[in-house]
Amino acid sequence: MSFIHDDFMLQNDTAKSLYHDFAKNLPIYDYHCHLDPQQIAEDHEFQSVTELWLAGDHYKWRAMRANGIPERKITGDATSEEKFQAWAETVENTIGNPLYHWTHLELKRYFDIDDQLNGENWKEVYDKANKAIKENGLTARTLIKSSNVTFVGTTDNPTDSLEYHDQIRADENFDVTVAPSFRPDEAFAVGEPKFTAFIGKLKDVSSNEITSYKEMMKVIEARIDYFDERGTVASDHGIGVLAYAESTDEEIEAIFVKAVAGKEVSFEESAKFQTRLLADLGECYYDRDWAMQIHFGAIRNNNSRMFELIGPDTGFDSLNDQTNVAYALNNILDAMAKKGKLPKTIVYNLNPLYNDIVASTTANFQNNAEGIKGKIQFGAGWWFNDTEKGMLRQMETLADHGLLMHFVGMLTDSRSFVSYPRHEYFRRILCNYIGENVENGKFPNDENLLQKMVENICFNNADRYFVKNK
Repeated sequence: MSFIHDDFMLQNDTAKSLYHDFAKNLPIYDYHCHLDPQQIAEDHEFQSVTELWLAGDHYKWRAMRANGIPERKITGDATSEEKFQAWAETVENTIGNPLYHWTHLELKRYFDIDDQLNGENWKEVYDKANKAIKENGLTARTLIKSSNVTFVGTTDNPTDSLEYHDQIRADENFDVTVAPSFRPDEAFAVGEPKFTAFIGKLKDVSSNEITSYKEMMKVIEARIDYFDERGTVASDHGIGVLAYAESTDEEIEAIFVKAVAGKEVSFEESAKFQTRLLADLGECYYDRDWAMQIHFGAIRNNNSRMFELIGPDTGFDSLNDQTNVAYALNNILDAMAKKGKLPKTIVYNLNPLYNDIVASTTANFQNNAEGIKGKIQFGAGWWFNDTEKGMLRQMETLADHGLLMHFVGMLTDSRSFVSYPRHEYFRRILCNYIGENVENGKFPNDENLLQKMVENICFNNADRYFVKNK
């Protein structure tokens, strides 16, 4: 029996039935990822499995470094074969890490390769995969289509032209919806050079002078409308430390002036700016019926030497910790709720120590006149938590504090076109979790109820949640 077989990860009869009868063939609603819209628009043709599989994948890069692979064979100028061989030699050492499972799921699903990749068979696997790419036409679009994806939400800067999204929407030969998601992280970076650069880019795309916070928000709202016209259904925010602090209009304008001038901004001033900007953006999202995603808790680019050599997002990030998570998150959501302008919101925490805090907080703000089920979501296990244990911790905590039945499920959160088996991985873990609870007598053995739960979490909830009703 091959390692990836029909009942992989399914450890009881109920789990097997739930997965094969209900979960397996459901479409994928990829509401948050980092795929390149240009590659989708141009239906990019990959030159090798190395380009398709290893380029931009900092999960694999971290493992390769831990395996003693020199950087030249990871992000450097080594050949395609050298990099693939280095990865193959690493794979056999990743047992216990989800990369081992993901790797072999991807080999099976996209290349029909059952072999367990290692340092001895790497060339055979390399040649088979490259042959499959060529003979099966594994391009950006065919990989999306073959993965049964119905919606892709990319991650886009507020100043992006979105020209490639326009190309995709105009192409009648591609029926997968690809929508931009609004990611204004640079707008929060007061006291950093990227904030002043962002203001400059906003000025360029709007042809307006921006000398105040009020003027900045006016331009940002115009960009939100620009995104909205192109099908956006969600925003996203990457926040290292959640902070809440009240402020006056005069204080916010003073902080803005300091930041634009490149002057140092205190933590308290940054907290005030973050609070005000999140609340103001949330109101804009509410008015357009977008979902607001908040990813918090990463401390980034920790290896300063490597940051200088190869830049950000290259695998040198980790979990952050902070105080007052409950205070900050409750007050941020309340600032929008008391105005009657709290949008649909998904909160993802990177540090699992805060699972109960986040889950209990989201439960405080579920009330809504629109009848939205699970309006405020405790998001799926993210980044360092999209492991079997991390996914189970998230689902169990959500079930403890809220309604697992309304969970919008897994997100891909990847730059790779062959990461969709992560949804399969999630679905198998979900079905096994439900099956264990059924066979332990903790969940009822009610097929209709269980079918509803599986189908809701795997696809239906996300498909409903991101529909705009306004």
